[in-house]
Amino acid sequence: MTLRVLLVDDHALVRSSLRMVLAAAAGIEVAGEAGDGGEAVRLAREVRPDVVLMDVRMPGMDGIAATAAIAGEAKVLVLTTFDDDEYVYGALRAGASGFLVKDMDLDDIVAAVRVVAAGEALLAPTVTRRLIEQVVRDPGRPSPCRRVPASVTDRELEVLELIAAGASNAEIADRLRITNPTVKTYVGRLLTKMDARDRVHLVILAYEAGLREPGQDGLRPRPRLLPRR
Repeated sequence: MTLRVLLVDDHALVRSSLRMVLAAAAGIEVAGEAGDGGEAVRLAREVRPDVVLMDVRMPGMDGIAATAAIAGEAKVLVLTTFDDDEYVYGALRAGASGFLVKDMDLDDIVAAVRVVAAGEALLAPTVTRRLIEQVVRDPGRPSPCRRVPASVTDRELEVLELIAAGASNAEIADRLRITNPTVKTYVGRLLTKMDARDRVHLVILAYEAGLREPGQDGLRPRPRLLPRR
């Protein structure tokens, strides 16, 4: 299956560099290019890409607003020069599935497109934990006292705790002694049962349910009586 990618950046040179690298990658097709957020929203609905590589600072509609408009229709991977909490936070709140900085190797960006298209959330390692903790601690964000649905099984709960700790599917499989396809099945069930848009959203929901706490290190879940509804 060919992955269709929409490139969104107000700098033609950046789009050109990304287009060359992506076009040379097996199984990836550049479905279109946009120079601002408004054009990105229009094109996303027209060409129906699997992944949108989205810049943040653009004239007119910026990347955060465009992400909010597109996120329900395609995976959005935010790509910017600004490794800044404000932009990272805004992008994920808008529904982005990942956040990368432009100083990454182009080959790593290609790999990121594949990861996000496969349904995994991807963030630059320097911002992952800081971002999730900021989302949870945001004083302007209502505290939903979220509870884990009763339909979530104990095994699915273990998977959710490890996702919240930042574990990859391979790490979850190794830790729980199950196969990668089984992990993917559990993740899919969690997305449905938790009404989550993607893996990043699962992490945020897990923090809100008290399965992890800001500042908690490692893959060990927080010892507590797990909230259910």
